[in-house]
Amino acid sequence: MMILVAGPYRSGTNDDPILIQRNVDAMEDMALVVFRLGHLPVLGEWFALPLLKHARSKKIGDAVFDEIFHPIARELIAKCDAVLRIGGPSVGADDMVATGERLGKRIFRDPAEIPKRQR
Repeated sequence: MMILVAGPYRSGTNDDPILIQRNVDAMEDMALVVFRLGHLPVLGEWFALPLLKHARSKKIGDAVFDEIFHPIARELIAKCDAVLRIGGPSVGADDMVATGERLGKRIFRDPAEIPKRQR
């Protein structure tokens, strides 16, 4: 399965880059768990952040950010088989879960729920 890892990005950070990076690190740590379970992990950030730089977003929450950040993750979910929701409160991550549910994707809230697949 291709599984989107959805967790807080900005939530609880007051847009502090160090705290945002901790949130990304937590999602990437979980992506490694998903990979080791035999699946293909993806993060919306892996697609959005390079585009934001290229589109010259000046800061988190500017018009360019809003144009790209969550919309690209929603599009990505359409290509995924499932969403794994991790971490604490996050409007964006909850939106990714709701999008996954609307599209009929499997929703996992704990990596222990993900079946192990042999490669």
